[in-house]
Amino acid sequence: MPELPEVEVVRRGLATHVVGRTVAAIDVLHPRAVRRHVAGPIDFRGQLSGARIDSVNRRGKYMWLELRAPRSADAYAVVVHLGMSGQMLINDADAELQTHARIVADLDDGRQLRFIDQRTFGGWMVDDLVDDAWPAAVTGESVRVPSTIAHIAPDPFDPNYDRDDAVARIRRRDTEIKRALLDQTMVSGIGNIYADEALWRARLHGRRATARLSRAQVAEVLDHAAAVMSDALAQGGTSFDDLYVNVNGESGYFERSLNAYGREGEPCRRCGSVMRREQFMNRSSFSCPRCQRAPR
Repeated sequence: MPELPEVEVVRRGLATHVVGRTVAAIDVLHPRAVRRHVAGPIDFRGQLSGARIDSVNRRGKYMWLELRAPRSADAYAVVVHLGMSGQMLINDADAELQTHARIVADLDDGRQLRFIDQRTFGGWMVDDLVDDAWPAAVTGESVRVPSTIAHIAPDPFDPNYDRDDAVARIRRRDTEIKRALLDQTMVSGIGNIYADEALWRARLHGRRATARLSRAQVAEVLDHAAAVMSDALAQGGTSFDDLYVNVNGESGYFERSLNAYGREGEPCRRCGSVMRREQFMNRSSFSCPRCQRAPR
């Protein structure tokens, strides 16, 4: 699943093209693309046809379009799950339809918003907007989010992100630091790639116990996570294949700047030791055996 920088790149592109546009018509080309919408494809089409797109939003790795139906003051959301291969592309209506197109939304300006998903793990669903479960302690402004992601913690780019609160919650959790970073109820947006990068920058092994880390150490990891995701965002995200692209079909380039993830057998860019790979939660972790000593 794409992580925060990749989803934010898509969100920004969509916001440029679709905010203020009306969905003239919508076609569901594969039922799995709307399987999370329990009322089914017909209801899905009915709720989107004629709706105006007011904004494109994101929390962590999750994205949604805020819609408003004709002659209605009530806003609702279409939550977009990109899955492993989901793409949101803006195309001219007469452009050739992609092989793995799953949903096609005709916009009132003559273009189309197309959801492409080769592996069909992603999809769209209509959802109600509810008051955010996380207190607006930082900005004081209340926020409404889709009900299905109300439990997701603010991410480091969220105006209501409270780093000190995130540090305290992580240190109270009896777990390993990398598990805590991947727990979207602790802090959202950080996935396997950027967790490894943040831990490398902080010189911490992912199996270190959160309860044994100081407040300063946890805060440093979170700050590094925010910094590395900001760096990735500036380069369009991380692309290891052609499945992750922005709304114009272009790949990101941050994978060339990774210091830890995917670098097994290569020299550490800080000390020269050979980088290692370990199994972790059905995936891989990459670290330096000298800079990031494993706990006993």
